Amino acid sequence: MRPPKGHTWGRRGCTPVVRVPAAGTKRVSMAALICTKAGRRPRLIYRIHLDRGPAKDRRKGFTEIDYARLLDAAHQQLGGPVVLVWDNVNTHASRMMRRLIAARLWLNVCQLPPYAPEFNPVEGVWSPLKRSLANLTTHSLDQLTALMKTRLKRTQYRPHLIEGLIAKTGLDLQPPQPEPSKIF
Repeated sequence: MRPPKGHTWGRRGCTPVVRVPAAGTKRVSMAALICTKAGRRPRLIYRIHLDRGPAKDRRKGFTEIDYARLLDAAHQQLGGPVVLVWDNVNTHASRMMRRLIAARLWLNVCQLPPYAPEFNPVEGVWSPLKRSLANLTTHSLDQLTALMKTRLKRTQYRPHLIEGLIAKTGLDLQPPQPEPSKIF
């Protein structure tokens, strides 16, 4: 529940202070996919994971199973095979994740180079979302989750924004066209 910090104006000598009522043991994690298909508008598919408190034997963020569920949901919504371009988060490259990917015949995965967030259009979703939450205090994890879902849903209904995020990467996501055969 530690909010992102933002900058603001205040009266000289009176520093604005934002009080955060919750302890720092709770966490909201997000994962998203930007999906493209020729002739269709791009889509944003996301999932939110809540960690409500201390537990020593579990992960606070997304697990391999959570990512697999997100990919299964995307496959269901898109209704076809999926080519996934993925960054190098350790969970994405783990042995268990490779097994989960191998079990999905409709899934083809390509890894982005290390330290290349500029090639990942989803990074462009997180930046404005975090900025919009700067200096905001909520009183519960559920309030924060509802607010994040609302803002992500707003992004889902702005296909031009999603197209811009894809264009900013400079990647050509169109399938290669076969060369016409030459007849001699």
